[in-house]
Amino acid sequence: MPKLFPLLLISTLLLAGCGGSELPPSHAIDLDTEFSMERASDIDNFEDYLQVEENVFLQLDKEVYAATPAAPANSLARYSSGSLADPRQQQPDWNRSFELGADETRGGVLLLHGMSDSPYSLRAVGEGLNRQGYQVLGLRLPGHGTAPSGMTSVSWQDMSAVVDLAVAYLAGQFEGGPVHIVGYSTGAGLALDYVLRAEQQADMPAITSLVLVSPAIGISSAAALAQWKRWLSLAPGLEHLAWLQIEPEFDPYKYNSFATNAAEQVHLLTHSVTQRIEHRRSGNTELPPILILKSTVDATVSTDAVIDRLLSKLSPGRHELVLFDINRFATSSSLLVEDPAPFTRRLIDDGQLPFGVTLVTNSSPDARAVSAFYKRPFESGASRVEALETPWPMGVFSLSHVALPFPPDDPLYGRVPPGDPEQLFLGSQALQGERGVLKISGDFLLRLRHNPFYDYLERRVLEWIAR
Repeated sequence: MPKLFPLLLISTLLLAGCGGSELPPSHAIDLDTEFSMERASDIDNFEDYLQVEENVFLQLDKEVYAATPAAPANSLARYSSGSLADPRQQQPDWNRSFELGADETRGGVLLLHGMSDSPYSLRAVGEGLNRQGYQVLGLRLPGHGTAPSGMTSVSWQDMSAVVDLAVAYLAGQFEGGPVHIVGYSTGAGLALDYVLRAEQQADMPAITSLVLVSPAIGISSAAALAQWKRWLSLAPGLEHLAWLQIEPEFDPYKYNSFATNAAEQVHLLTHSVTQRIEHRRSGNTELPPILILKSTVDATVSTDAVIDRLLSKLSPGRHELVLFDINRFATSSSLLVEDPAPFTRRLIDDGQLPFGVTLVTNSSPDARAVSAFYKRPFESGASRVEALETPWPMGVFSLSHVALPFPPDDPLYGRVPPGDPEQLFLGSQALQGERGVLKISGDFLLRLRHNPFYDYLERRVLEWIAR
């Protein structure tokens, strides 16, 4: 049965879609029960937000699933009731906020997913932390986990307001216990937004440490143009400009389509955060210790921005950057658009950097074996080398923006299909054929969706938070 998944994917991409110029209910509906600062101004605690979340999923059932034609059970159509991609078939539905309790908690950890994602993206990290005794809250941000149309109106301030509710809830579970935040992509920007505001407001619960995975600190300059495109979409006949891309929806925990407003909100959030860091006057206060984990090659967010706009602006000796390099055994420099080697070499050799650097790369250029090279703040050259147990897998030339938080055995995005033949699998695909036939680009199939070195990432996260 697992061998049928590529065929199911092909048939879905060929036959599914948005039906010409008319948007399907999942892209057109106004989920007016969703949280926003205007609609839900009376929501002032996390329990109330969970009730709002319940209401929006009820509206989704009635106005999207009920209005979407049924498809065969083995089809890949997220909003077709009973299909293989229908997330309501799974328990729990990882599109919703989730909480993992601990009998004797060591503290609380808030998980913040990225733009167009869902709480599923940090599920594995959360479960690892929970096994170590942490109470974990995986937050569903407004506009996410329901229908792509939710991304056309949500603001980053809406998301920030819900982060405040979640932190207050976690902090209230145990007096004096530490609260940490793990933020992925846009969730990392929201985590920084919170601690920057908490630095100035004594009534906001303090955060003990931050872990930022593939953080959205600096994104493509083209994202700044999203605002103008969204405004144009309000004109009659130009409604399609509200979308940067409209794709068949077959991923149960992530939107394949991307709204213009989503790009605009990421740009506004990152601009706000970096401006506040640039002009920050902290006095005697310090931002929490920050661990950043990132791929050196990332088509979504900039590594230079992580260093220039964040780490270089913070107090020395408290923060660390972990970079996952490309596979130098498998990749010829003549095939690379840009080789990150000069950049990573400068990082390791630069004795002026005020933060620690770990480079996860080939132990030697002619081997698939991998080591972690650590350099202390204000030192030049690696002072410690740790050989990792996992080598580069055959056929993998780099990580990606979306790969880091998912283990190789992830049942949806992992390296091999799960044992259950009835379970959807969108991980490593080996589809070949003529170009221009499928409704998605080859980049979708090429992009790695799991982290071969996830065990190392999880260990570093656990060690950082346990400190």
